[in-house]
Amino acid sequence: MILRRDDPFAQVVVPDHKELDRGTLRAIVRQAGLSVDEFVKLL
Repeated sequence: MILRRDDPFAQVVVPDHKELDRGTLRAIVRQAGLSVDEFVKLL
């Protein structure tokens, strides 16, 4: 899946799997411009 935001522009590709590897998830969070702590707070 491609998640996109227009303002400010950001685009992240997320695999459509039931589970993601820890490293894959960490890379996606980093691409989104978040720290792991910020991501966890959003859950």
